[in-house]
Amino acid sequence: MCGICGVVALEGTIKGDLIPQQVNKMVDALMHRGPDDTGIDGDQSALFGMTRLAIRGLNDGKQPIIDHASGVMMACNGEIDNHLELREWLLERGRTVEQSTDVAVIPAMYLELGDAFVERLKGAFAIAIWDPREKKLLLARDRAGERPLFYSNNDGIVAFASLIAALVSPGSHELNISTNAVHNYLQSGFFVAPESPFKDIQKVSPGEVLTIDGTGIKRKRYWCWNAVKTTKKPGSLDAFDEVFRESVRRQSEVDVDFGLFLSGGLDSSLITAVTRSIRPEKTLKAYSLRFTEASYDEGHFAEQVAYTLGVEFIPVWVRPEDFPPTIAKLVRQVGEPLADPAWVPSALLARRAAQDVRVALVGEGADELFGGYPTYFGAGLAGYYARLPDPIRALIRRAVESWPASDKKVTIPFLLKRFIQGDELDYLGRHSLWTSCISPAILNRLGVTPPLISRPSHLKVEMLDRLQQHDLETSLAEGLLTKADRASMKSALELRAPFLDQEVMEFAASLPDKERIHRLQTKVFLKRYALRYLPTEIVHRKKRGLSVPLSSWLREPLYEWAKSRLSSPLLDRAGVNRNVALVLLQEHLQRKADHARSIWTLIVLSEWLEWVSEVEVGSPNAL
Repeated sequence: MCGICGVVALEGTIKGDLIPQQVNKMVDALMHRGPDDTGIDGDQSALFGMTRLAIRGLNDGKQPIIDHASGVMMACNGEIDNHLELREWLLERGRTVEQSTDVAVIPAMYLELGDAFVERLKGAFAIAIWDPREKKLLLARDRAGERPLFYSNNDGIVAFASLIAALVSPGSHELNISTNAVHNYLQSGFFVAPESPFKDIQKVSPGEVLTIDGTGIKRKRYWCWNAVKTTKKPGSLDAFDEVFRESVRRQSEVDVDFGLFLSGGLDSSLITAVTRSIRPEKTLKAYSLRFTEASYDEGHFAEQVAYTLGVEFIPVWVRPEDFPPTIAKLVRQVGEPLADPAWVPSALLARRAAQDVRVALVGEGADELFGGYPTYFGAGLAGYYARLPDPIRALIRRAVESWPASDKKVTIPFLLKRFIQGDELDYLGRHSLWTSCISPAILNRLGVTPPLISRPSHLKVEMLDRLQQHDLETSLAEGLLTKADRASMKSALELRAPFLDQEVMEFAASLPDKERIHRLQTKVFLKRYALRYLPTEIVHRKKRGLSVPLSSWLREPLYEWAKSRLSSPLLDRAGVNRNVALVLLQEHLQRKADHARSIWTLIVLSEWLEWVSEVEVGSPNAL
């Protein structure tokens, strides 16, 4: 894991010191991601930089890597889990890979297979390759989107980097904010590739290879989780056990100490149990978040799992006073807003874990792949609700909306208020509305035209496949994995998600609907499998997920800070009426409504707009 960056002149050569200075600044902006080493190298047309967090091949992982016979240059952020098999395959073809680090196989794979080389890689990665023979830059992102990669193309000068913050130059010019993308963020809470908050910066999509040369930009999707077209068959517990254990084995095969993020829920508990089974000799540490608010705290469940499995339990307490300084630092380091309130606790968890380990295994992806969200069976129930006569639906709506707001975690009234929205939409549109940060009604009040939320109608028999694929490609890839990457790399900690291994994802796509969702039961197959490793009370414990007690904190003790953020005139630049934002805060304070998610989304936007203004004037606070 590391940070990568570079500048390429597609036509002509790099002259003078301007571009070397730019790459040096980009490396500085990525230093927190890879404190172990830096490297800058290139030719007259391309200059690459990197910062390294050493995980495998500790003594010889220098990047960028250049094949001197061809001049092909490569930089990679991530890991190639099947590098040993690829080395043997390359050796059979007369190509010897000198370095022992896993990513060293990439240049030889490219030389052997061309752009198709990425289809043979297993792991989480963001890759840049410069081929001087064809004057071509290749950018690629892993299948699930675990590692980020952004780029800009201005008059034949292409720049790329792991973070947006590395692509902007302090004090250079007024940054060109994409109002449309920002308004999409207000609804979803994240940016879906290729969009970024800036018009001239784009993001490589998950499972995409992008090539840029003098003729333009070509995009190719080399992989997608296409459950609709995957033949369904009953899941074999033995077959999945082999696939999942191999994923955990590969991802925990590192040259440094590693730990686990443990919530006490099914997914992280299963990974902890399988890891303990595979590596019985290893001293393992599990890190878990704790809250003083009882309905949000699951640490006692995580401690029970750790004790049962013989893993050292390390609690990390989250307090409201952590939020203002941490979110300010996160936004400035990465250069984009992200509306997930769990971003801050995740960063605190990573900071503590980084004191002991370099890598942590996490449970991301299981809900999207194996059917873990109540909204999946809710989509089916909503179809019946939508067919009720209008008067009955109106009666239900009035009754649900009259229930008072609560500070408890994920209450029935909160879920039902989401459920009754969007009954005129198709199932994908309803699902998007239920999971939104700011509803269309609130966006209208803020002066923002809500982005279109309806989708083309799909067959009802495809509903679960379509919903899961939508979540995998949007809220997981661009929301949850963005949170995980930016939160962990703030402290130079690499997170690995065994559920996002290619074979695991493809196995999940083959499961029939009833082995994912059956009536009101979620993750049917995965729970059956988990009973091999975990007690029944852990496997079948009610799903809660990571949430933050923002509703109460925004009334007190974060009220004054929230008020100062929502009072910022910078919100005008994004087309947001800050007076209405303050009204929402007052309504929340008076318990007229629970606007916590809307308020937090606006706070993070305000923090980001302040960073943008600092960058434009060259303020040292921007760095």
